[in-house]
Amino acid sequence: MMKTIHSVCFVGAGTMGCFNALMAASAGHRAVLYDISDHVLRQGPDALQEMADSLVAFGFFTADIIPDALQRIVFEADLKKAISGVDLISESVAENIDIKRTVHQQLDQLCDEKTILTTNTSALLVTDIEVAVGRSDAFAALHSHLGSRLIDIVGGANTSQEIIDTLCRYVESIEGYPLVLKKPYPGYVLNAMLGPVLTLSMMLVIENVSTIEQIDSAWMFHFKAPMGPFGMMDLFGLNVVNDSWKKNNLDARAKQLKPKIIHFLSPFITGDELGMKTGKGFYHYPNPSYQRDGFVDTDSSSEFIYQALLVTLIENAIVLADRDVASPEGIDMAWKVGTHLQDGPFELLNALGLANFLSLHAQSVELGLSSSGLAETVGSYLKRVG
Repeated sequence: MMKTIHSVCFVGAGTMGCFNALMAASAGHRAVLYDISDHVLRQGPDALQEMADSLVAFGFFTADIIPDALQRIVFEADLKKAISGVDLISESVAENIDIKRTVHQQLDQLCDEKTILTTNTSALLVTDIEVAVGRSDAFAALHSHLGSRLIDIVGGANTSQEIIDTLCRYVESIEGYPLVLKKPYPGYVLNAMLGPVLTLSMMLVIENVSTIEQIDSAWMFHFKAPMGPFGMMDLFGLNVVNDSWKKNNLDARAKQLKPKIIHFLSPFITGDELGMKTGKGFYHYPNPSYQRDGFVDTDSSSEFIYQALLVTLIENAIVLADRDVASPEGIDMAWKVGTHLQDGPFELLNALGLANFLSLHAQSVELGLSSSGLAETVGSYLKRVG
């Protein structure tokens, strides 16, 4: 098995495939982008350049590295040629279990014996897919986050430690931050925390508790962030947020909220107001109001919103630690790298104090802002760790 990754094939030349290819190529690796769609391949170079320009503007890359990086990326319509001789394959096809299993079965049969096979799935578990792979010891999830250097690494039931170590070195070689999860988990770490925060934000608006602007203002003020939850959803794409709510693997609480969330997002979807990429979502772009002077309100009335969101964040971080998905240090790292914020949830918990958090959490549960089903988990974990 290869000890060092030099070349990577990205199967699926959509947004995530292009982003991951740029990450690899910017670090000097040879990258191949494969897609089944001729249209996607024809548009690929322009899409890649557009994404590179956006990431430079965002400060993710410096402009000087882009020309050489683009030269290292090739597009290929023949799957067998695309994966020939590469050290690593990263799959980012549609989030459909049957499609992914079919693709991985094909990749497993065609790729070289030395090649490591990975999935970038965000909605499925690595264990859902590995059944299609004969050599599951060389298969893992290698999950990236658009616009972030955080990369989750999750082994399946049979993934060897050598593969995990090799993937960690690869992530470090592309200037990423590898987070090795102890077990597969829905939403990995960052999304498992961020998702409930975004859900609560939408529900506060749906139930007429707060406005979009009040929530984002409170978040930006208290977290010293460049955008709030609704700005983040505009960045991700409201179609992506909407699609995540149409999945069948939602938990019981999410299933209860699903009709309201879908109804809330529906006008934006039907109006093609998907966020930054279409010029309009919750805000208008390229000059959203949250970037203007005076948007952030320092009035103390934002404290309630902040506390509700803070409790939800910390609560879900505790659940991750209690279920032994990652350590508190790893969870904090995932949050800080993934959101570009200064403090992680356990650092925020320490600053807040245990007694204060338990009081706020009890209030949040009483108001129906936090899941009562998680209250026992939170309480038992905090008692156990002191």
